Amino acid sequence: MGDVRPVKSVLPVCAVTFCPGIAVEEVIGQLETILGSVYDQSPVFLFSFTLYYAEEMGDELKKQYFSFVPLSNPGRLPEFKIQTNALESAWSENGKRRVNLDPGYVTAAKLVLASTKDYTHRIYLGDGIYGDVQLQFRDGCFRAQTWTYPDYQSDLALTFFHRVRGHILQEERKQ
Repeated sequence: MGDVRPVKSVLPVCAVTFCPGIAVEEVIGQLETILGSVYDQSPVFLFSFTLYYAEEMGDELKKQYFSFVPLSNPGRLPEFKIQTNALESAWSENGKRRVNLDPGYVTAAKLVLASTKDYTHRIYLGDGIYGDVQLQFRDGCFRAQTWTYPDYQSDLALTFFHRVRGHILQEERKQ
């Protein structure tokens, strides 16, 4: 029988996809009330990996990844997803989102995103929220799963999440 151990803290992250004309700085300010202070961010990039959001959010979408401090308990992921969904609603116009927020967390071993949708590879966490391992760290780098979203497989994303992983490793050494 294994002993129950204290859970390690994680570094919250959030991907922000947004329409032209959105004051992303305001969105991030509101995200900070949920996830903590921005620690790092990727460059803004054109979200051209899929047309999934086009009907609802339009064309020329942009996206950016953010990490936040302080470290958090991974059990808070359902709470983060529920709160970011409320933030998406607040930024909506005429029932259509103008901002899509994908909260998650990074550990030394993986990137986990929250989802409201069940699927074969997702684990129920509570409160209608599922966890989805998008990237797995092995053999010295993050590796995609067969279901990993294309934008999370890009060099930009992998570079960002490697930096985030480096920060979590520094924090773990301090504990």
